[in-house]
Amino acid sequence: MKILRLIVMIGIALACGLAAGALNGPVEPTHFRADVTAKAAGRRFIIATVVKVDGIAWFDRMRKGVEQFGAQTGHDTWMTGPPRADVAAQIEIVENLIAQGVDAICIVPLSVHDIEPALKKARAHGILVVAHEASNIENADYVLEAFDNKAYGVKLMEVLAKAMGGQGPYVATVGSLTAKSQNEWIDGAVEYQKAHYPKMVEVVPRLETHDDANIDYAKLKAVLNAHPDLKGILGGPMPSSAGAGRLISEMKLNGKLFFSGTGLVSVSGQYMRNDAIQYIQFWDPAVAGYAMNIIAVLALEKKAGAIKAGMDLGLPGFTNLIAPDPGRPHLLYGSGWIGVTKADADRYDF
Repeated sequence: MKILRLIVMIGIALACGLAAGALNGPVEPTHFRADVTAKAAGRRFIIATVVKVDGIAWFDRMRKGVEQFGAQTGHDTWMTGPPRADVAAQIEIVENLIAQGVDAICIVPLSVHDIEPALKKARAHGILVVAHEASNIENADYVLEAFDNKAYGVKLMEVLAKAMGGQGPYVATVGSLTAKSQNEWIDGAVEYQKAHYPKMVEVVPRLETHDDANIDYAKLKAVLNAHPDLKGILGGPMPSSAGAGRLISEMKLNGKLFFSGTGLVSVSGQYMRNDAIQYIQFWDPAVAGYAMNIIAVLALEKKAGAIKAGMDLGLPGFTNLIAPDPGRPHLLYGSGWIGVTKADADRYDF
């Protein structure tokens, strides 16, 4: 099992290279949960975190949290994912983990619909499943979201609408048309726009950019060519901030075409510093990775009764979990996100 895992990890590392660069800064728990250590559990659990795309900055940062959790608790934790946005490749990784017999899989699905059969199989083999960015998933023991998805989108739209003066054409991006959380962000934003800013118009259906900044750039440029009066870009996936920033910089549209969306300072900071983009929003993926692993260990320890609304994971943004749907008590939300402008971008090193 260890040899197979090593081969898989080496192959992915070679495919990904160092494209995203190093990210720094450990997760700083509000308090350390000693009850989730291997010593407390009486055994060392094997927990794999499977992400959408390995080798991009967002998930490089998540790896930090996953590995830190393992180092601090003594459990065998690691992160893997396909080197590009490939649903079939993500399913294959899950199938390999089933064959390895891991104790738990923490997953950020590329496509909830497509991954369901593999996760159903994992659970049938006694593997615990914790999902993130997948509020509608069925084959997971627990779903942990960072916040209310529509509220996140509303905030993005508030910022974009203000920059656009409340009127004009805009376009929205998502990594995948089947990515539940990102589409909920955009749904919330568009609903808010229609209710509060009727003079704004979404000029084309949301763009699917496969979590790739180059695809963002190309598709956004095509929209701009077709709609030269475009005033706004609403970015769902993190790479959109880089694709949009590059486009605005190259076309010298600073102050004319505005961006509001998910991003990381390590990826889009250069475009904030040159005023191509004014605002990014995110949560710390390292904290989310750490949090999923806490949930997994508690469930594996048969402490399911503790995983509920009001729970404190001892992590920023996850100190008072909420369960928004009484019919789905396993769906838990954290609270809060981080909004960043040029003025405070230097506070973040990821």
